[in-house]
Amino acid sequence: MKINQRQQIKGNRLSGFTLLEMVIVLGIIGLIIGGAISVMGKVGEGAAIQRVKGDFNSIGSVLKMYKINNGFYPSSSQGLKALVDRPGGAPAPKSWTALADRVPMDPWNQEYTYKFPGSKVATEYELITKGKDGQLGTDDDMSSQNQ
Repeated sequence: MKINQRQQIKGNRLSGFTLLEMVIVLGIIGLIIGGAISVMGKVGEGAAIQRVKGDFNSIGSVLKMYKINNGFYPSSSQGLKALVDRPGGAPAPKSWTALADRVPMDPWNQEYTYKFPGSKVATEYELITKGKDGQLGTDDDMSSQNQ
């Protein structure tokens, strides 16, 4: 009869995970999530670089429209603000129209730097992003004339 009582007790026990097993599983899940977050951060930087390239193309199209309307690109001192507000100073646009709602910002929330003439091709404009560090002249800068 003792054997039957033991079998009954074993049969009525609740089975489940021990505290140690739960801690191990949660640790593994934490490692997986940490690795995923790390990989996603690197993917985010790649996406930012692709956005800059797209911005260079779209801002370039607007600048070409400005040139078609006025016969020239804005000067460096007029900058990209010339796409939003009528620029003062020389060269004065003849048939200016607002081509943008606001000055374009890069993925790191800073205004693109505009130069005309450009550093490499003097007959073309140049757009520059300061990159993630926000400093001109560092390795993470990108230029429309380097594409």
